[in-house]
Amino acid sequence: MNKKMTKRVAVIGAGCSGLTAVKSCLEEHFIPVCFEREDDIGGLWNYTEIPKIGKGSIYRNLVINTSKEMMAFSDFPIPEDFPPFMPHADVLRYFRMYADHFHLLPYIHFRTSVVYIEQTADYQETGKWIVKYQKDSQEPVQEVFDAVMVCSGHHSVPFIPKFPGFDKFEGNKLHSHSYREASQFKQNTVLIVGIGNSAVDIAVDVSRVAKQVFASTRRGAWVISRTGLWGIPADLLANNRFIFSLPRNILQWLVEKTANLRIDHKQYGLQPKHGALSAHPTINDELPFQMLNGKIRIKPNIVQFTEDGIMFEDGSFEKVDAVILATGYDYQVKFVDEKVLRIENNRVDLYQYVFPPDLKHPTFGMIGLVQSIGAVMPVAEIQARWFIQLLKGNVHLPDRNFMWADIQSKMIEMNGSYVRSRRHTIQAFWVEYMDTIASYIQCKPNFWRTLIREPDLAIRCHFGPCVPAQYRLCGPNTWPGARNIIHNSLSRATNSTPTKHGPVENNLKMENSRLMTLLVLLVVFVAWFTKSLI
Repeated sequence: MNKKMTKRVAVIGAGCSGLTAVKSCLEEHFIPVCFEREDDIGGLWNYTEIPKIGKGSIYRNLVINTSKEMMAFSDFPIPEDFPPFMPHADVLRYFRMYADHFHLLPYIHFRTSVVYIEQTADYQETGKWIVKYQKDSQEPVQEVFDAVMVCSGHHSVPFIPKFPGFDKFEGNKLHSHSYREASQFKQNTVLIVGIGNSAVDIAVDVSRVAKQVFASTRRGAWVISRTGLWGIPADLLANNRFIFSLPRNILQWLVEKTANLRIDHKQYGLQPKHGALSAHPTINDELPFQMLNGKIRIKPNIVQFTEDGIMFEDGSFEKVDAVILATGYDYQVKFVDEKVLRIENNRVDLYQYVFPPDLKHPTFGMIGLVQSIGAVMPVAEIQARWFIQLLKGNVHLPDRNFMWADIQSKMIEMNGSYVRSRRHTIQAFWVEYMDTIASYIQCKPNFWRTLIREPDLAIRCHFGPCVPAQYRLCGPNTWPGARNIIHNSLSRATNSTPTKHGPVENNLKMENSRLMTLLVLLVVFVAWFTKSLI
């Protein structure tokens, strides 16, 4: 880059959030200095056989539950020959391609842990920060930076709730953070505690070798399939602006009916008391079949453990050989001064989940600390782009009172809309959140303006998949390839699956046909639902 780089930005972590933060710095000619504790990029997706507390963790057979088109960074599409839902090795391979393409690796300091972050003595005037870090076992050193982007993730410290008698249980006990593969549970009876994404994924994985798997849940869950119409990824069909403009009760009804078409939640003991939009959905395709063949059975909440089994709320008792706790994580960022950032019971006060509202300067931000119903990669990217535009002075944060009012409003809305739990403290709807942040930096597509100039593109942006490339049509650092990705998103999603590809013309016809079918189905559904209310 030929423009003079000025401000130095500390980026903590080289996972997906850290990589896009480094790239966002380079786009605006800032100098990123990325600190990564491990010896490789990828964060959570950097699979290791031995788990580490403080490092995100995945198991050997894990497949991501968001589709490649929806998890891609906005100006670097995932190759078409990658599968629609990628095993973790392919996710990491994509991150390596991203890092190589944008020349990010020279800015990353591996095997370097951040010890402490605090304001400089002259922060009120300069907005600068002191970052103390340690390379391997060397003595810690500290440097001053113009800004700090914390990209360390929030799935690294296991949360283990207290169960009566848990210490007495003599069988194998572990948290899902430590789970790697199923062979150790061959012909065992295994209890999985929880019914979120990790719980169900591991239950299915273990059920292939175990004698019996039980999954215990306090309140049930809505289980959603990865795939939708025509075998297209469901998140590609669902994440569009028109659907998320529907009233919440209509949208929730649609999700619940769709989920029950796949498996009757009440019949199979999954039916929760809450609505489908009141908790993070559980995404899994194999659970229904494993329940149908008896390999997985659903149990209610745990009353207590004994030496060799568990008593449940329905009065039943099951002897088990092993227990896997899929009970979530404790969000911790202990290396940041508590006067700047404080997290209690997974609750944190951040404007739009990025900025502490009491800071005078927008030079410190959390990137990726949000639980969106959708892929985090594009969310972290849009947050990083916003942060850099603020640092550059092109946009500005509202005043402190406005930010606090927004935080409190979100907290009230979350408490009213979601089941109260440690899991639902940083929730956001993907399309709504992405559009909100995009509007701050003028990269949200304008429907009416686009409709006049490019009506086909406007229809795809509003009624088709809200792919991340839409946020490179306008605003800072546009990308000329965005239109092609938007026009071909439905066909790109499954182009890797056939053994023989048809001509491009057929793909375009298929794309248009499917989009029109979706529009007709949506119009019919809304008309029918509206009539049923009258």
